[in-house]
This record gives sequence, structure tokens and C-alpha cells, in this order.
Amino acid sequence: MLAYVFWHWRRPDAGAERYEELQRRFHVALRAASPAGFLSSRSAAMVGAPWARGGAEAYEDWYLVENSAALDPLNDAAVTASRQAPHDAAAAVAEGGTAGLYRLRLGDPVDDPRAGVWFSKPAGMSYAVLYGALEPLVRDARAALWCRQMVLGPGPEFCLQSRESIKLPAPFTVCEIPLRGVWPL
Repeated sequence: MLAYVFWHWRRPDAGAERYEELQRRFHVALRAASPAGFLSSRSAAMVGAPWARGGAEAYEDWYLVENSAALDPLNDAAVTASRQAPHDAAAAVAEGGTAGLYRLRLGDPVDDPRAGVWFSKPAGMSYAVLYGALEPLVRDARAALWCRQMVLGPGPEFCLQSRESIKLPAPFTVCEIPLRGVWPL
């Protein structure tokens, strides 16, 4: 499973309530007429991600797809047919955005994550050791560990999503970002 992750932020003249409503309308339209390979989407408000508007208020959308073959249909579907008007309305009040591609490595996707713990693999640690160290934590917290693919995106290499804050042991250095759900409600 892959996730196309899109960080975006609103124009100063666009109120948060209106911006979030337009985002929800787009996600509703995408769910109502989903492209091949699309599984689900979600959106959350956040503050503190240095790669999204320099850490100021921003939004994080996750578009879950079966595999990389589903990325082209998702890209085309987002801006065509019944999804075009909601997409264009939401894009019109956005000031900027950036994106990344992540693969699920441990656990199951969290329907309504409230915390994202972002980190890079510690120097000298193998991926096998990293996954072994985090597997019990992911299992016990019913969390999901995502890993950036092909260095596509500005965020750190890993994101551990959960419903509650998770503290990682040394030697992990993390950027923990609280999330407020916008879609689905």
C-alpha cells in the first residue's frame, strides 16, 4: 500500500472554516467517484512541520492507493469529471503545497490519526534493526509506520501515525506533530 501525502496551506484571505469545507467537498467527490486502485483519503490540520509552510498552520492529506499503478488514475481523477469543480474550488484558496510518497511498512493504516511522529533512520542503523525495534511499539499502539519512497518528498524518511502520542526510544530524533481531523469527520 502507498500513500500520496499532500501538505498544503490556505491563502491569508481564505478563512480556515471555508478552506476546510472546500477540502471536505473535494474528498467527498473523490470518494463518490473513486479511480481504480484508490482506497481512501483523509485530511488533518497541523502546526509544526518544517517542510509545510515553514512549520506554520498547514494541512496534511493522505491518499491511500493499492500500488504505484494507481497513482496515474488518482492524478487524472482529481482534476476531471465530477471531481474537477470541487478540486478547482479548493485549489483556488490554497496558497501553496508540497507532496511526498510513502509506503506502509508496519501495522495498518490509522483511520483517524491524532499524532504523526516524523523521523529519519539513525546513522548506522540497518532497516532490519529499525523495523525490529519498532514492530512491538507499532503493534501495541495499533499504529502505522510509513516510509518515504525514492526520496520523493520534503518530509523525513519515516512517519509513525497513531491515535495517541508515541515516544520513540533513543537513538531516534523525532518531530512530533499533533493532528486535528478535517476529513472524514
